[in-house]
Amino acid sequence: MSTTPPAGPLCTRGSLAADLRTLGLHPGETLLLHTSLSSLGWVCGGAGTVVRALLDVLGDDGTLVVPTHSGDNSDPANWGNPPVPEGWWADIRASMPAYDARTTPAFGVGVLPETVRTWPGAVRSAHPQTSFAALGARAAGLMDGHAPDCRLGERSPLARLEEAGARVLLLGAGFDSCTAFHLAEYRIPTPQADNSFAAMTPTGRRWLTVRDTAISADRFDALGTSFEAERPVVRGTVGAAPSRLFSLAEAVAYATSWLPKHRPPTTS
Repeated sequence: MSTTPPAGPLCTRGSLAADLRTLGLHPGETLLLHTSLSSLGWVCGGAGTVVRALLDVLGDDGTLVVPTHSGDNSDPANWGNPPVPEGWWADIRASMPAYDARTTPAFGVGVLPETVRTWPGAVRSAHPQTSFAALGARAAGLMDGHAPDCRLGERSPLARLEEAGARVLLLGAGFDSCTAFHLAEYRIPTPQADNSFAAMTPTGRRWLTVRDTAISADRFDALGTSFEAERPVVRGTVGAAPSRLFSLAEAVAYATSWLPKHRPPTTS
């Protein structure tokens, strides 16, 4: 057992709420959150404390949204971290549990999204790979209608968040985590690709393949650097975490212009 004291700072529900208010978070607003829990410092009560602090600031009329993606529900032929033997692929496709909004855990998006997903009253969208979960006044409407052939486009919560005037909070996370930029990929010439997953249908569990936009976070860090240099982005610190707060609609509009110039599409 380590005897080294934690580096801190000590973060409590009250201190985090105060930092969020100082950053500019307001009661009643709709917020898409990306976070690195470890970047905050030593949080008394862990991820649940962060969620409570956010809900304290947003209030009864606000809504908190997080990505609860489950990218492990995908074609094993495309896995690379790590890959699996080709001889396993057919069995994985036949055996992968179907997505269930109530029980499928978030995968690869951190501790806090899983905490929100399991929070009392949470509403989760229906996509087997790129779901979101929400708490608050607008949760049901924002999560409704997430189409299986539209991971992060017009029939996803991202478009509903844009319509709702949501802001994005990068809480210790970088622009490479900013899912809002993906909505821009659906609005510019972007190759299409097959996307596969296990899902429940009226006839039971099936392995489905749909045609969808080929999304990629490549160069999102450079996109974010340009965006915050040219558009209003509030910067500050929550706990020890460097944080950014900005309009989701402005980020999408900027990305729609930036991506075709700086990340030309490849043929598919």
